[in-house]
Amino acid sequence: MSFIKVTEQTSHYRHLEQMSITEILTAINQEDQTVPQAVARVIPQIEALIAAIADKMLAGGRLFYLGAGTSGRLGIVDASECPPTFGVPYGLVIGLIAGGDAAIRKAVEFAEDDREQGWKDLREFNITEKDVVVGIAASGTTPYVIGALQRCRQEGIITGSICCNPGAPLSREADYPVEVVVGPEFVTGSTRMKSGTAQKLVLNMISTAVMIQLGRVEDNKMVNMQLSNDKLVDRGVKMLMEKLQLTDYDTAKEWLLKAGSVRKAIEEYSRIT
Repeated sequence: MSFIKVTEQTSHYRHLEQMSITEILTAINQEDQTVPQAVARVIPQIEALIAAIADKMLAGGRLFYLGAGTSGRLGIVDASECPPTFGVPYGLVIGLIAGGDAAIRKAVEFAEDDREQGWKDLREFNITEKDVVVGIAASGTTPYVIGALQRCRQEGIITGSICCNPGAPLSREADYPVEVVVGPEFVTGSTRMKSGTAQKLVLNMISTAVMIQLGRVEDNKMVNMQLSNDKLVDRGVKMLMEKLQLTDYDTAKEWLLKAGSVRKAIEEYSRIT
């Protein structure tokens, strides 16, 4: 199978240092506008991956994201936002990055080149065939991620991947590959740009669609969100007032805080009224 590393191809723009700030921003914005179109072209691939993840999680499995650099950080961001947004346990969606937690803030040299470490990191969480592992790598060539997915498949663990090159080696190791080909970056090879944006959009789709399938959203509301700050409490009170047609803010807030979530408050209110 042929493999073209589009993410490393030369930028469409030359002599960036000679551009004005306006020209730089306009060009970046023009490039960014192509990303949602690239994502739209692979919605069937994304759908297949989401369906597989939802099936496993409905049966009690977990979702793991695995990546290096920008890709790993994006997976960690998506995983870390699932508990406060959807009220699920912190161990249900897990993001892992080459080099460990230190690599979230600072690059760890050559960590992504260790073909064995990804599987070792997954084993720390007692991963089983009940779980799903999604490898994230813009290039689709990261040894840390490829090695992990190879071992997962040997162990009967369902795998998915998100990359930005067609026919990437990573895709060949995934049961459900997603290839969002966004073309050369504005700064040649800087995959934190369009490729990172594409990965973020796909991760948004995965976590949101899966959580809806798990029943963590009602209508269009985050009824299971954690009440972890005043903004979220206020949002929850307004949801409750709308749903139960309450007119008194303080009463709705009392019900919400007593129940601990919008969903539980609705259930409790409906039970006694």
